[in-house]
Amino acid sequence: RAAKSTRTVVIAGVPDGLLQDDVMADILTIHFQRSRNNGGDVEEVTYPTGNKGVAYITFEDQEVVESVLKKEDHRLEDKRLSQSYPLRVTPYCEKVSSSISHL
Repeated sequence: RAAKSTRTVVIAGVPDGLLQDDVMADILTIHFQRSRNNGGDVEEVTYPTGNKGVAYITFEDQEVVESVLKKEDHRLEDKRLSQSYPLRVTPYCEKVSSSISHL
């Protein structure tokens, strides 16, 4: 299996403070498992992180990372959310702090 860092994406734009953290992690899991979002089996969701509105999603397979990154428009939608939220999906790299700072 590929290293965890190559199977992980960074999600920016997660609505902060609307729902309990575990509920938001659940909504993110559902979103990224859906085939219409180019998703696949989620191994782990890290939310909250040290950065506000940011989550990390680790997939079972590296191929899923590539397909998720190819999808132009990720919108987080759930009946527990009052509206849909655009998400920015970027590859995870070890230097996460540098990729977060220009948001």
